[in-house]
Amino acid sequence: MQAIRLTPLDATFLELEDADITAHMHIGALLVFRSPAGGGPPSVDELRERMEERLPALPLYRCRLSEATPGALHWPHWVKDGRFDIARHVKQAALPAPGEHDDLFAWAADYWSERLDRAYPLWEMTLLTGLAGGRWAICTKTHHCMVDGVGSVDAAHLLFDLEPDADGPPPAAEEFDLGEDGPGLLASLPRAIIHGARAGIDAAVHPSKLIDALERSRAMLELIVRDEVVPAPATSLNNPIGVHRRFDALQVPLADIKLIKNTLGGTVNDVVLAAASAGLREMLLARGEDPPANGLRAMVPVNLRPADHNGELGNQITSLFVNLPVADPNPLQRFVHATDRAESLKSGSQGLGGETLVKLTSLAPPILHSVLARSLFASRLFNVTITNVPGPQQPLYACGSRLTEVLPLVPLAADHSVGIAVVSYDGYLFFGLIADRDGTGDLDLLSVGIARAIAELLELTTHGERPEPLHAAH
Repeated sequence: MQAIRLTPLDATFLELEDADITAHMHIGALLVFRSPAGGGPPSVDELRERMEERLPALPLYRCRLSEATPGALHWPHWVKDGRFDIARHVKQAALPAPGEHDDLFAWAADYWSERLDRAYPLWEMTLLTGLAGGRWAICTKTHHCMVDGVGSVDAAHLLFDLEPDADGPPPAAEEFDLGEDGPGLLASLPRAIIHGARAGIDAAVHPSKLIDALERSRAMLELIVRDEVVPAPATSLNNPIGVHRRFDALQVPLADIKLIKNTLGGTVNDVVLAAASAGLREMLLARGEDPPANGLRAMVPVNLRPADHNGELGNQITSLFVNLPVADPNPLQRFVHATDRAESLKSGSQGLGGETLVKLTSLAPPILHSVLARSLFASRLFNVTITNVPGPQQPLYACGSRLTEVLPLVPLAADHSVGIAVVSYDGYLFFGLIADRDGTGDLDLLSVGIARAIAELLELTTHGERPEPLHAAH
């Protein structure tokens, strides 16, 4: 079986880090647990033992990159790390008293301000003790070249149990050929050449695929004209950033979000976008800026995995670019605009265009791909990333303790000072807000604005208002 080589999209996240010291391309989460009565946190040795027995289900977690950076003519691949030491990847720390959420968030922000070492498998976690109320936590960090947000949720399914007294590890994953060396440059060159030639032959033999290619080209052209020729608005959210991060989070009952979308229309994601728009509006107004009349542009990753993906790692995403109605002062109209804009994009071809643009850049050799890849994450293209990942709605456990909070992290690309990650879990929607530490001392305004917007929309549900989507009147 062939060795596992990084895809061009996987390699993009390495290239973004190589291009700018301020870009940290790892995802992660703060996982907060409540110990059972009379219990406490596990020891770090217990957690290491637990991870060791579960790692066969996650073979890449014992692998390192064949080389630290993408080469000029080939992508890195995964090789077994002959020096693998679980103690390097599972660590322990204690929060300073009193161990409240502010202390937890400050610790996580510092932890996420440090990059992973590419000489080793690109993940780690830290057991955190000293939380108020007898709680404990795990803070995780995994490089984006290994996994996207949806895949990381599946990995959590493998690491946790459905019952507090569950026994035994999950079944091992399929074995891959992860040799110490893997294919070299000469082996990878023909594959790169054949990949480009095969596309032309395929279109000639299968005309229907040529029609599909034309449709994809049209969609890509629309995307470029809409979102590149007309750039994202210039705001203070897209100034140069530093290497240090700031973190905040909030949780909302999922039932409240569903009540809003069932009463006012739209989807859970539409409610998230409307609430994020309100929070970002609060930040801009407090900074003395007029919110852009046409909105801020958000990059919203979209999952491309089929329903039976079986927990595959790696990146299988594309993006929609949504204009957030930050100029709307009225919460109902802001929700209508957010819903309408998101729906018009989902029913259009922008997702296809985004996917095609990513695939087109993948045809370039690595020496050129890095330039093209950086353009996909430039502040000219979007102002902020908002990712919403559906998580498990049943409680999960680890070491006998119930997981109560999942506070997610989305990475910040260069010149992007704020990112919003959302995940649903066990009846709640959790917002993780990451920001540049030095330039975004007002991150609390985003959190407060999101909470206020959701409360305003809930208030509207009691009045029985159900707005008509704007696209129905076009």
